[in-house]
Amino acid sequence: MNSPTPKPQPAGAPKPPDPKQDTLYAARKKLQVRSTSGTFTTWRWILVWVTQILFYGLPWLSWNDRQAVLFHLTERKFYIFGWVFWPQDVFYLAILLIISAYALFFFTAIAGRLWCGYACPQTVYTEIFMWIEEKIEGDHNKRAKLDRAPMSGHKLALRGTKFLAWGLFSLWTGFTLVAYFTPVQELMQSALTLGFGPWETFWILFYGAFTYLFAGHMREQVCKYMCPYARFQGVMFDPDTLVITYDEERGEPRGVRKKGADYKAEGKGDCIDCGICVQVCPTGIDIRNGLQYECIGCAACIDACDQVMDKMGYPRGLVRYSTENAIKKHWGMREIFGHVMRPRTLIYGTILALICAALAWGLATRSDLRVDVIRDRASLARELSDGNIENVYRLQVMNMVERPRAFEIRLSGLEGARVLGNERFDVAAASAQAVTLQVVVPPGVGKPGANELFFEIVAVGDESVAVREKTTFLMPH
Repeated sequence: MNSPTPKPQPAGAPKPPDPKQDTLYAARKKLQVRSTSGTFTTWRWILVWVTQILFYGLPWLSWNDRQAVLFHLTERKFYIFGWVFWPQDVFYLAILLIISAYALFFFTAIAGRLWCGYACPQTVYTEIFMWIEEKIEGDHNKRAKLDRAPMSGHKLALRGTKFLAWGLFSLWTGFTLVAYFTPVQELMQSALTLGFGPWETFWILFYGAFTYLFAGHMREQVCKYMCPYARFQGVMFDPDTLVITYDEERGEPRGVRKKGADYKAEGKGDCIDCGICVQVCPTGIDIRNGLQYECIGCAACIDACDQVMDKMGYPRGLVRYSTENAIKKHWGMREIFGHVMRPRTLIYGTILALICAALAWGLATRSDLRVDVIRDRASLARELSDGNIENVYRLQVMNMVERPRAFEIRLSGLEGARVLGNERFDVAAASAQAVTLQVVVPPGVGKPGANELFFEIVAVGDESVAVREKTTFLMPH
């Protein structure tokens, strides 16, 4: 049957899209990454173990009969081992974020995307998910063959087992995240009875679902298209930054050959064009095309290429950590490391060291007591029957340590000023207490209007724990 004749388009009308024309986004080709071994792979797995032992283990540690690390939103307190942080301590969080930013700048300027390649959660969980996948479905060749195979009972069983393992691991990851904000013992009791609260249920499922999606299915797509760091990393690189580099001068022209052949007589370089460096890359790039923004700096291609060089009897380092200047000027490791300490890294390192020292000093000198004094504005000043002048104050006393303490109040600044009633009070461990005080001053002391008055709150039995706060005492005109 003849196809219908297309209708003529009016002059100036846009042309219909050509189905053969390239689209804006390339279709994703599923990667079955080949496993490898070597120095950098070992370091990557060490970081996987360290980060995950910390993440999954910290909620189960006890300290002072409580969870060692707990960001208790209900109590509005952050417990980190022996420290208790309150909402007023958000300054420390800001300092910590600044340190993280400068550490990222510093290490990126020295050796590229170390964070991405070794410690980023996306990298870590992708490694774990690929390990589970390999244990269930086999190596990269078996997985690729399974992808091409039609659906069968065997394929359904393998895929179902893999998805179930991924799902259970993801749910446990979501549970662990929530355990940092709800005491883990309470969370375990809720898990046994399926009695999670609404926000615990939401975050367990939300974080678990995104762990499953990102590490199990999207993988390199997150690094290539969603992570902003991949886009601005080039700003922090310079010709002396250590990056994963293919030695083109040594490797080209590439080509296959037999082991032991005189390949140099054939005009070939050291690269045998085996493609293993591409097969082991978690983002599917070819490092021989030069540094690309998709490269996460995992160095899997270095380990893979070194193994091939060993088998062929060639020296290692065809793919290695190097710098742009080192490749051009044929520097050795001494010259490379000699250029690590350059103005950029010195500035980043100095600022980072100063901020870290300031944070350490702030935590070391952090007071165990915090007091806010507020004069009651509802009653300005009142003359009592005995002629004394009374002002009312509200003290917000925060005991920062995890043991109860008794405090006493001392007044200075106005002669004869005293507290009506008991000058001592108790504050429970790691808690705040509001104290209402009536302060009286003899008539004739001070001047009409506002007068300076100082409250000194001192821990009973420990004079070193004291806070002195200035306020005003109003005398009638």
